[in-house]
Amino acid sequence: MKSKHRFRAWCARFFDLFSGERDERAHLLSELRDAQERGVLDADALAMIEGVFQVSELRVRDIMVPRSHMVTIDSDSTVKEMQPTIVNSGHSRFPVTDDDLDDVIGVLLAKDLIPYADESSAEKFELKDVLRPAVFVPESKRLNVLLKDFRTSRYHMAMVVDEYGGISGLVTIEDVLEQIVGDIDDEHDAADVINIRRHGYHRYTVRGLTPIPEFNTFFDAKFSDEQFDTIAGLVTHALGHLPERGEEVTIENYLFKIISANSRRINNLQMTLLPKTTEPVDAT
Repeated sequence: MKSKHRFRAWCARFFDLFSGERDERAHLLSELRDAQERGVLDADALAMIEGVFQVSELRVRDIMVPRSHMVTIDSDSTVKEMQPTIVNSGHSRFPVTDDDLDDVIGVLLAKDLIPYADESSAEKFELKDVLRPAVFVPESKRLNVLLKDFRTSRYHMAMVVDEYGGISGLVTIEDVLEQIVGDIDDEHDAADVINIRRHGYHRYTVRGLTPIPEFNTFFDAKFSDEQFDTIAGLVTHALGHLPERGEEVTIENYLFKIISANSRRINNLQMTLLPKTTEPVDAT
């Protein structure tokens, strides 16, 4: 009974300190991890609480789908021309572009094309009848603010713009929720998962579960996969402990910074490509 009272007290402090100082948050998380080790809190609940804290600190640029991986619809396309893109992607929402990727004029929902499924109806199709307004957010927007906007405004996807107003990617409500509950898989995710995303000159986001051979192929690296299967395993070994958010480690000419992790695994890392040194560090 006493442990239950302590857990309720932790929960109360959690909500009180959610917007508090960083050291207070760290202290509360330490107590919660201690509670999990003693069986008061299960591992999944702890992981989600840690995810909530991270959502308050991560920004849109950390999780967005980069423009090079966006699936879009051209505004001049007919229903018949749109169908292969919609069916093959498995997505439900698509940015509609006019001349190029920087000219997003709205969002098309796949379900809005159902009335135009037959050929006679397709001839009457007018994009303006089904086009929905696009929402634009800056790369620097915090995820907790974005999640609140998603909920209050009832939109599920936003276009991400850089400091010059160009489209740098897109973000969905599912992308934000995955930071709290973990990966949300569906039947299309095996083909659609993006492990490495480029965000700027020599700057990338890398999923912790990225297989080492995939990383090697992408960056022409030579990391061994005999000891570890994933980049998360490589980074954890290099640090000597399960890293927390914000920790950094340099392996050869790759600077890894943890941008999201919980008590069980590394979720996402920021990777900066450094100039090659003449004597690379052996991470194994």
